[in-house]
Amino acid sequence: MRERFRINNRIRAREVRLIDENGTQVGIVSVREAIMMAEERGFDLVEVAPNAVPPVCRLLDYGKFRYEQSKKEREARKNQKQSELKQIRLMPKTDDHDLATKANQAKKFLLAGDKVKFNVRFRGREMAHPEIGRKMLEAVAEQLRDIAVVEQKPLMEGRVLSLLVAPNAKVLKAAQQAQKAKIAQSKAHTKTDELGQSEAPVEVEVDDELLEGEDLDDGDLDDEGFDDDEFDEEDFDDDDLDDDDLDEDDEDEEEEDRRS
Repeated sequence: MRERFRINNRIRAREVRLIDENGTQVGIVSVREAIMMAEERGFDLVEVAPNAVPPVCRLLDYGKFRYEQSKKEREARKNQKQSELKQIRLMPKTDDHDLATKANQAKKFLLAGDKVKFNVRFRGREMAHPEIGRKMLEAVAEQLRDIAVVEQKPLMEGRVLSLLVAPNAKVLKAAQQAQKAKIAQSKAHTKTDELGQSEAPVEVEVDDELLEGEDLDDGDLDDEGFDDDEFDEEDFDDDDLDDDDLDEDDEDEEEEDRRS
């Protein structure tokens, strides 16, 4: 009630155009009547268009409204491309081929929506010729002028000469759209994975009658299947183990005992 009263007290007009909780226009009513209606229905009376004549108010749950607004703001910030600052180091002795390679590297950063800072570091006697580094940075800016704008012209900071470039509006918009498409694709994959995991396992119904003893009758395993005739005594005839072989073995053992 205290939060609702605080919101209601913001309304300074005597009459307001009221919209109920379902989005239906009630019409122009006095502020007192609107407050009483909000309290009876358990909603807050919130002024949504203070500059209108008369001001427009709605009946809604203010806590839920603020939560949804903050959620939308978080989603908007998430979809925006957060630009980063990439730094590329150069030397006064960097040749033209390496300079072109550095420029191509900077193009990748710019197309991704990031800013690029070129740093030319001078050492020793190189400080006597800062114009060399300035010409290098101007040449780089010329190579990138189609996709970048110069945010900071070559500036000497101690022994470092710096140039800051940023993607132009067209490139930045394209990078943001690519980021949104990537996020949407990631959400689609996540949703697909969730749907795949949420599928209920297939249950196989087993009839209880199949597990009863009646279906496994003793007749299925008849003793006739293992007839004694299959293991005839003739297969294990004593002739296969002749006594002569055993006698010869015994004689050999006695001969060895005598020798020992």
